[in-house]
Amino acid sequence: MDKGFKILEGLVQAANIRQKVISSNIANVDTPGYKAKDVKFNNLLSSEKKLLTTDPKHVGGANASTVSSTANVEDNLSWEDKNNVELNVEVAKMTENALLHDTAVTILSSKIRMYKNAISRR
Repeated sequence: MDKGFKILEGLVQAANIRQKVISSNIANVDTPGYKAKDVKFNNLLSSEKKLLTTDPKHVGGANASTVSSTANVEDNLSWEDKNNVELNVEVAKMTENALLHDTAVTILSSKIRMYKNAISRR
């Protein structure tokens, strides 16, 4: 299998982790003192880019990494009750995350279909 499967698998896992974090933020929108959290895809993607090398001896080459489940606390301004969750921002993040997840799953399905077609035509 090519490395594209690993990258797409990592994207789907990261989107699932981010979905849970965003859902937790929304569930705690009225909890005093709760601080919003988020999973930064830029950090995840920069570590996944290392997988694009074709040989481990290439500069920047690395073995397949697992997706980090680290969620960072957001530093945005807090309301009077020290809660910093903004519902409209969380819904926008959830929509963006769903699009990323669906895109990764669609590409992954397409790759699997291509492999199945190649195998069945032998």
